[in-house]
Amino acid sequence: MTLTDTTRATENEERLTTLGASMRRALDGPFADAREAGRSTFPAADLLRDPAADIEQSRQWTLDRLLFLNANGLGSVGVPAGANAVSDPLSAVMTFELHAHGDLSVTIKSGVQFGLFGGAVTNLGTAWHHETYLPDITSMRLLGGFAMTELGHGSDVASIETTITYLPDTQEFEVNSPSPSAAKAYIGNAARDGHMAAVFGQLYVGGVCQGVHTILVPLRSDDGDVLPNVSIGDQGHKGGLLGVDNGTILFDHVRVPRRMLLDRYGGVDEQGNYQSAIDNPNRRFFTMLGTLVRGRVCIAAGGGIAARRALSIATRYSLKRRQFPEAGRQGGVLLLDYLVHQRRLLPRIARSYALGFAQNELTEMLVHIQGGGEHTEVDQRELESRAAGLKAVTTRFANETVQEAREACGGAGYLSENRLTDLRSDVDVFATFEGDNTVLMQLVTKSLLSDYKRAWGELDRSGVVRETGRVVSETMMERTAASIMLDKLAASARRRPEESSLTDSSWHALMFEERERHSLESLARRFKAASQSKGDSFEKFNALGDHVQFVARAHMERVALEAFVAGIAACKDADARQVLKTLCTLFALGSIDTDRAWFLEHNRISGSNAKAIGGTLNDLCRTLRPNALALVEGMGIPEQWLRAAILED
Repeated sequence: MTLTDTTRATENEERLTTLGASMRRALDGPFADAREAGRSTFPAADLLRDPAADIEQSRQWTLDRLLFLNANGLGSVGVPAGANAVSDPLSAVMTFELHAHGDLSVTIKSGVQFGLFGGAVTNLGTAWHHETYLPDITSMRLLGGFAMTELGHGSDVASIETTITYLPDTQEFEVNSPSPSAAKAYIGNAARDGHMAAVFGQLYVGGVCQGVHTILVPLRSDDGDVLPNVSIGDQGHKGGLLGVDNGTILFDHVRVPRRMLLDRYGGVDEQGNYQSAIDNPNRRFFTMLGTLVRGRVCIAAGGGIAARRALSIATRYSLKRRQFPEAGRQGGVLLLDYLVHQRRLLPRIARSYALGFAQNELTEMLVHIQGGGEHTEVDQRELESRAAGLKAVTTRFANETVQEAREACGGAGYLSENRLTDLRSDVDVFATFEGDNTVLMQLVTKSLLSDYKRAWGELDRSGVVRETGRVVSETMMERTAASIMLDKLAASARRRPEESSLTDSSWHALMFEERERHSLESLARRFKAASQSKGDSFEKFNALGDHVQFVARAHMERVALEAFVAGIAACKDADARQVLKTLCTLFALGSIDTDRAWFLEHNRISGSNAKAIGGTLNDLCRTLRPNALALVEGMGIPEQWLRAAILED
């Protein structure tokens, strides 16, 4: 079944305020036309499943919904349909974002089928794999899973236990789970719908382990029966995403043909010899994983959309709901007229804009690198680091924001009909899949300390800290300097510190830069000291864990501010630009307030200024209050898509 563009445009018609439309175009940025086209034509009639549906009903509804979307051109977009097709990373990310406006089970099932399973075949396979499997993957005739995670190995992919052993006599690979902890776990599409999986395991050729590789393994027959020597478990009811059929998979010496190995970066020739154009095993491993970075970009985008949906419901409700009588205010005081209510919502809206601008920049990086633009290995590493960091901070923000929005709606927010509790449940797992957020923030700091990368790698694997003393902080700061625009703002504040105020963008830039620079330099010094001292090397690293997290967060805050400033500069509407400046000030000052103790301890702000921050935040919220509706319109979530009963007239 397909819908005409006219039908879609009619059901998606919006009436925005003039300012709201301008704010939306500014936040959509370089993708404004693509996003607007998606919103105007998206089939939104059956957007969200019934909150009362049980597991089986949820799974069937999710599958049917994804089949419907795919039939209407909104499923496998961006995934090539064969050997000669071209991958389109922009369309893939835009489609994932669009799906995130609706039921997140559909979003994630789509991500599993097309982004992970299809992405593994696309990025790790060769022409034969593309020709043989991509047509059925993109048409959803072949549903599959992405079997990387094991019960005993989550973030530590390099240590997974599953083995892929080459058998030269039959030119087959034998896939085996040597222990219960090697069971593939939390695998989407495994429990019910999947007929194949892209399985990650240690490749053995002639008794030599060549590291982690990926192989396609059939799971079920055409009739849906689980194949011999494959054991599949259903992980059943979860805290959210009930429409995704997560399961476990165990392999008991399952044999598959040699050509099923996804061998773009390494494989076995007809003579039984291992061949790879990348000699270094570590480089080969990270090259393979680097091709899958699109998943983290999409999860960051989806988390950001979930936060915007929650903020849209809570803010729109606060513009309707009146509470307590007051002279001159007929019917009582609007919730959003209370300053305390403004403080719980408006700073989060400001941060949502900041992360949205940062997401635009990340998507541009992905499109450039995966879309065929010229780039270096340094560019690829920067993309991976930025994707890891933004995924971590955005999904953490989403979880905290959906909960705050639920509370801001009082008891009504706890009713399923108002959509916040299901949204809260569904977005919860975003903090741990596609990488646990804490581990991803460690990755960000490792990338910042790029000259320490080899030493850190050794520490992770063998607990040995070496050679850190040869690196000087000036070299690192060249790697992590702010953009030219932000650097000019900071330089201005340095030249005239006495003229800076709490709302001065130059002072904000200086504070963000100082927080990142100082925390990074001090971490480098601590590593140098650790490398020269005796004792347990693991505990040396372990003791720096909180510092590592702080460095990553300081860096991502600066990245978000930089993106916000650039977004303001690109805005052509004067009224929208002025509101964006106030929002940016609210975001920046809120970030400084969160780390007020750090700035005081390091003599970056005075005690009087620290005390004045709270009052200034209040003033900024009061300034933005009249534009609250335009702010949520600008976040790009059509009101009729929210489906919250409390917003109905």
